[in-house]
Amino acid sequence: MRVVKTRARARAQVRRWQEAGERVTLVPTMGALHEAHLNLVRLAKRSGRAAVSIFVNPTQFAPGEDFERYPRDLEADAAMLREGGADLLFAPGAEEVYPGGLEATTRVEVPGLSAELCGAHRPAHFAGVTSVVARLLLVMLPDAAIFGRKDYQQLVILRRMVEDLHIPVEVVEGPITREDDGLAMSSRNRYLNTGQRQLAPLLHAVLQECAQRLRKGERDFARLEQEAAARLRRKGFAPDYVAVRRAGDLGPPAAAAAGEWVILAAAWLGAARLIDNVVFRQ
Repeated sequence: MRVVKTRARARAQVRRWQEAGERVTLVPTMGALHEAHLNLVRLAKRSGRAAVSIFVNPTQFAPGEDFERYPRDLEADAAMLREGGADLLFAPGAEEVYPGGLEATTRVEVPGLSAELCGAHRPAHFAGVTSVVARLLLVMLPDAAIFGRKDYQQLVILRRMVEDLHIPVEVVEGPITREDDGLAMSSRNRYLNTGQRQLAPLLHAVLQECAQRLRKGERDFARLEQEAAARLRRKGFAPDYVAVRRAGDLGPPAAAAAGEWVILAAAWLGAARLIDNVVFRQ
């Protein structure tokens, strides 16, 4: 695995592979890697070369969030990627990603979608995500980029950004990787203490129960969302939201419409903000 830290070297390596007829897929990450990240790397490897970026992006953290304490261990992450079969690790510093500085930098934002759900509770978050992902894609110009479905709203927003800006990169959805008890793997799960970790799988269980109620014909979406949030609250979670939306664009579902829906939730459990979702076709 090659490790590079500059835009020029990352771009040059991707181009060499592409000129040799190889497909290159990027897996953007903030490090603190775990098995879910490696599953995305393995998915990338199925079609060619797997490139991974590690950059803890300051523009997607609001003041008071966990930017300073976000786990960072580049050496351990690199060792995990080598074992997982990655071909390239791009680990830039902030000056490579934001050469004009954080305050004067150009921002990329998807309006509307970025202000809902998680965006309503983290107002600057998605503008930071789209700004950094646009840079990574344009710096490296891979053939494809994989984003995990756990961050479902992020996936929808990034698809819209790539389409709107005509970035010639295919956006690929990676599956959610779960622990044996159903908890979606996340770098922030390490913030959970022992008791919270035992309770955390309830988030996914509540979403599954919501899906089952919808499959049985329930269509009072507001009541379903409120009851799910109330159950989480009683168990010690502090939910930001539980929401039923159309899977394609996160618009509100119509009671009589057929199609693919998604139930999304974000909830605090101690110091960890957990997100999860269940997608189903009615």
